[in-house]
Amino acid sequence: MSTQPVVAAVDGSDDSLRALEWGLDAAHRREAPLRVAHVRQYALWGRPDAAPAGLPTTEDDPVIALVRDRLEGRTGLPAVDFAALDGAPGVVLPELGSTAQLLVLGSRGRGGFTSLLLGSNSLAAARDAECPVVVVPRPGRDTGTPAGDTGTPAGGTRSGTGIVVGVNVDAPDEATLAFAFREAALRGGGLHVLAAYPWPPQTWMLPGEMPAPQIDRSAVEHETRVLADGFLAPHRARHPEVTAEIRVLPGDAAGHLVAASQDAGLVVVGRHRRRLLAPARMMGSVTQAVLLHAASPVAVVPPAPPEETAPEQGRGSSARRS
Repeated sequence: MSTQPVVAAVDGSDDSLRALEWGLDAAHRREAPLRVAHVRQYALWGRPDAAPAGLPTTEDDPVIALVRDRLEGRTGLPAVDFAALDGAPGVVLPELGSTAQLLVLGSRGRGGFTSLLLGSNSLAAARDAECPVVVVPRPGRDTGTPAGDTGTPAGGTRSGTGIVVGVNVDAPDEATLAFAFREAALRGGGLHVLAAYPWPPQTWMLPGEMPAPQIDRSAVEHETRVLADGFLAPHRARHPEVTAEIRVLPGDAAGHLVAASQDAGLVVVGRHRRRLLAPARMMGSVTQAVLLHAASPVAVVPPAPPEETAPEQGRGSSARRS
């Protein structure tokens, strides 16, 4: 389908080898090549703020040798090439996304504290890469939710292969929805769309003010569903083979997505768009919470350029006002 590779970042840890397997499957589904990349940390006198100028040899890299041995003799693999790079992983890994269609890595690597739920390099890649980033967690992560208590509709996918995506009806991200639909089409599974609305509503009154009229919860839920349906319509038209079920839930969006991850094959979330007064890339609190706590792999999708999303956002705003 695409000549851009799926990139799997490895460092020899079990986490990175799980990411390798996920990347192999993703490349196979996309009919794309797989690039296995090992970023070798700069020496103490190196420059961690600069990306490397060239590609060092892979012949004497023990991590690359480990992966070669792991793949030797396998059949049905996509085209695989290897890259050994010198530099700061938190800088180099996001740079790899500029020429990739997908970047896959484990939630933690060899370094850092074993108690951390998410490594700094995984966080940097998810925050800064130009392509979608999939972070594969360690197995058995406890989401704090009883088994089956994920809000998945009866008859929904519970086999660990379905795709879950969150949609914010006040600021929908077309790139995130497009990625989720495409991934569901590639996997041949269902798509569960979670739309959360704040409840109970927060009201603030100054002394002497009258309380606001009571808000009809059923009306808020209905409006949220109608808006979500509208945002999904063009994606459903492009992917009629994907069954997308909407679940409208009150309260914390991050909590609902983490709970749904127990029975999902992938949770898809978006990344904040740069703003005039906040030009640095940001994850967003919901995305960061899902990365930290989800039991399934998490795909973090960068926003599309503004000119690609402005028409859709305009329709969403007018629908909200009506």
